[in-house]
Amino acid sequence: MASTGGGSQLITAEAPGTDATTGRLTWWDLRDGRWVEAGSADARFGSGGLVEGEARVQGTSTTPTGLYDLPYAFGIAPPPDGTSYTYRPVTDASWWCEDNESTAYNRWAEGLPADCRATEAEHLADYQAQYARALVIGFNYDRPVRGRGAGIFLHVNGQGATAGCVSVPASAMSAILAWADPRREPHIAVGTASGPTAITGY
Repeated sequence: MASTGGGSQLITAEAPGTDATTGRLTWWDLRDGRWVEAGSADARFGSGGLVEGEARVQGTSTTPTGLYDLPYAFGIAPPPDGTSYTYRPVTDASWWCEDNESTAYNRWAEGLPADCRATEAEHLADYQAQYARALVIGFNYDRPVRGRGAGIFLHVNGQGATAGCVSVPASAMSAILAWADPRREPHIAVGTASGPTAITGY
């Protein structure tokens, strides 16, 4: 994975192998042509391990590997001081639609859309710990492929492995949001230490 998205900020989420559910997340700044570590934290991945993004199947609890943009931030808690990202507050009407039959597939909706079944959507306010603060990972986002997966975020740790997201401690999530600058086009690279999904070249 030699590409970094062309920006001057990068987050790497690296697991030791595709069957791992834990690893390390590091955020980097490009300074004078070199990537310099700005911070790091232990990370958690999907309970099903990691799989190449283009081969992912919805409902497998796998974290998609690849390079993704970070469209916007959101949270139940207010944004930390210094946040420059667009930050959407979670309300009791906030849903993330994961219904393959819905026109709102893999999108935030204020009010559950009529064609999105509640059983196939996340009521964001129900995840008080995980969605205290989060960044949307642009997996399957710009042109969603039905059945590939929806609602992949970088968020605060819950009780254990995720359902496909990447999670970190609350303190790390706050630090990332205060650091990330959309003008510097940050991306996240999700991968493994070796093999075809390895993170290299940054």
